[in-house]
Amino acid sequence: MKKAVICIVAIASLLVAFKGSLAPERNRLTSLSNPDTFPVPRNIPGLLFYIQRDPNTNTICYELNTDDQGKLQKNSPVHVFWIRYPEGGKRKDLNFIQRKFAYGINVKSVGNDSYELRSVAYSKLPMVLRKDANNQYHVYTDIDRKNCQLSRIFIRIDGGTFWSPNVVYIELKGVDPATGKTIVQRIKPS
Repeated sequence: MKKAVICIVAIASLLVAFKGSLAPERNRLTSLSNPDTFPVPRNIPGLLFYIQRDPNTNTICYELNTDDQGKLQKNSPVHVFWIRYPEGGKRKDLNFIQRKFAYGINVKSVGNDSYELRSVAYSKLPMVLRKDANNQYHVYTDIDRKNCQLSRIFIRIDGGTFWSPNVVYIELKGVDPATGKTIVQRIKPS
């Protein structure tokens, strides 16, 4: 019973926060129809990639999770948090529901300081956290049939409900490490 009450309170607080995050930018959405007009997170050491989506510019960031000496936390190598741009760029951790059902990731060590990452909301997209030739960590995934360093995911939402949004497409953006060229691909979820 106690767990059910905690869950209900968490859902209610999430819905209040979600509804509140819509109001300040509802009128700006028409000018933000192009994902390239959204703000880009800056000055985040260890930023791996970020997710943006309709209906506002709040951004979910995925950064390396390191200790005080800068060593990777191998049991939890990625830390996920919000940048709440409508609230002055305030940084905020995800709540339980956001971590477990929307923006969290499942991590599995695959050896050689590499980790398989899967989104809790869309596990069809395999991602790998691994070091590059310069010993720096990046997240890699296939974008338009090329293995790229992922930089951004944009989710176009058109209506639906909180628990079942109508996702029109998912746009992946990254860099082909072989050429340095930016690669973009849109996926229509099935």
